[in-house]
Amino acid sequence: MTTTVDEKRHFGREIPDAVSYAVGHRVRVELLAALNDLGSASAIELARIVRQPLSTVTHHIGQLLAAGSIRVERTEKVRSVEQRFYSAIDPLYVNEEEMAEMGEEERREIAGLTLQQLVAEAFSSFWAGHLTSDPQVCISWSWFNVDEQGRADIAEEQLRSWKRFQEIERESQARCEASGDGFVSVFTASLGAKRARTAERPPNAPVVR
Repeated sequence: MTTTVDEKRHFGREIPDAVSYAVGHRVRVELLAALNDLGSASAIELARIVRQPLSTVTHHIGQLLAAGSIRVERTEKVRSVEQRFYSAIDPLYVNEEEMAEMGEEERREIAGLTLQQLVAEAFSSFWAGHLTSDPQVCISWSWFNVDEQGRADIAEEQLRSWKRFQEIERESQARCEASGDGFVSVFTASLGAKRARTAERPPNAPVVR
């Protein structure tokens, strides 16, 4: 795990409300996705990337900062002016042991930030047309009614898949280095948690064959 929680929420918003707010406007979503790409950037750089006026971008950056959705990574003097560089919260995987060591507030913060980044990436890809044009796109979600052993098996399978994705990336990087070819960025997500409600699966629920 690479992220620690030390940001304060403002505007009187609880964590779920702050996350919903962060992804509730297209400019904020594009800013989050851009920061995922860049690691860090100034307001001027972000305005150029998302093609919005600097005043608009600065306003939304302030909102994201106040909500704890992004952070100031560093401040540099550029032409005698102090310029802030912003960064997104790093992508992360939190395992069962790490979650168990966290307090409830930190768990909620981690979950909220992860959902925020996922939604930003998904919407950005959707707006770019990739969720409909990529011939290998995977779009799926469902729920499964299982016993405690089944719940543990699903969690184990998700972890196994995540480790395999990392192996595939390493193998791909080695091939790119050998061939000199470029790469494509593919985002994946894995969420698995008990639902807020319990219900029988509908009879027409999709089945992968």
